[in-house]
Amino acid sequence: MERKIILLTGASSGIGFDTAIALAKQGHKVYAAARRMERMEPLRKYDIVPLKMDVTDEESMHSGVQTILANEGRIDVLINNAGYGYFGAVENVPMTDARNQLDVNVFGLARLCQLVLPHMRKQHSGRIINTSSVAGKSVLYYGAWYHVSKFAVEAFSDALRMETQPFGIDVVIIEPGAIKTDWGIIAADHLAKSSEGTAYAQTGKMMAENLRGMYQSASLSDPSVVRKAICRAVNARRPRTRYRIGRLSGAIVFFHWLLPTRWWDGMMRMMGKKKWV
Repeated sequence: MERKIILLTGASSGIGFDTAIALAKQGHKVYAAARRMERMEPLRKYDIVPLKMDVTDEESMHSGVQTILANEGRIDVLINNAGYGYFGAVENVPMTDARNQLDVNVFGLARLCQLVLPHMRKQHSGRIINTSSVAGKSVLYYGAWYHVSKFAVEAFSDALRMETQPFGIDVVIIEPGAIKTDWGIIAADHLAKSSEGTAYAQTGKMMAENLRGMYQSASLSDPSVVRKAICRAVNARRPRTRYRIGRLSGAIVFFHWLLPTRWWDGMMRMMGKKKWV
């Protein structure tokens, strides 16, 4: 297997942390980036290099990329894994929070692409792997800003793929479905907090409870399916443009396409009216 120089964001915990270890064990040189350096210290024993990086901070992103180039002379793979979910009624979510959702999930991702692309073009090879979601293909109740960010990642990645193909650069989208992580708990907490004392309090509270119940359920896919998909995308000679993975991922996209819009809307609103899980 060809050894690759990899920059992976969102590496301080969860899927990013585990993926960094898996790629290092396969013989790749991994630079693991995140804001909290102390959480990445255990990665050093796998010969992984932690980088302090905030994807909303230009200086830290530029410095991280330059560090890798100075040490290795190239970057073969960028894995944009950093991100989070903010749920809340459009009327209630402060624009500062909405902008931060897009800064982390979209603009940070885009800026890192800009920073590595000149070097990938010069070497006429490279791979950019963007973590999206089936949330970029369908919409849940109270998920406006999170879904905006993931729809944007889908469109951005499709456009980028067409632009970079002549330079030997692959662009891959990872589209997880329902994965058992803390993502849903965090999104539920945001929803409950932003809805409290507003016209959306009752349905927001119920939707938050349903999100928590869903993401505490044993029926969701293990995060390892995402790690494995990212590793396949890194190692494949000719990767797929999309890796749609995890339970319900195909079904959610299919039924969002199949059902009349008002039927889908009604199903989603039911999650704010009664307990589903």
